[in-house]
Amino acid sequence: MTSPDPHVGLCATCLHVRRAGNKRGSVFYRCARAEHDPRFSRYPRLPVVSCIGYEPDLDSGALRKEDDR
Repeated sequence: MTSPDPHVGLCATCLHVRRAGNKRGSVFYRCARAEHDPRFSRYPRLPVVSCIGYEPDLDSGALRKEDDR
């Protein structure tokens, strides 16, 4: 597995991250755990260096990308 992007931190390799972008090129990292657990911020301040909900994404380390709607 690759090491986390230092600008993003743990979210870059977390199973619960949802990545979304806009037409201007910005990328946002949303924590899916925040949908059901108020301990987590929906859009955490980056870089995340420590998180009790972190689980490494062992499935190729690829980020999930949401559809731009």
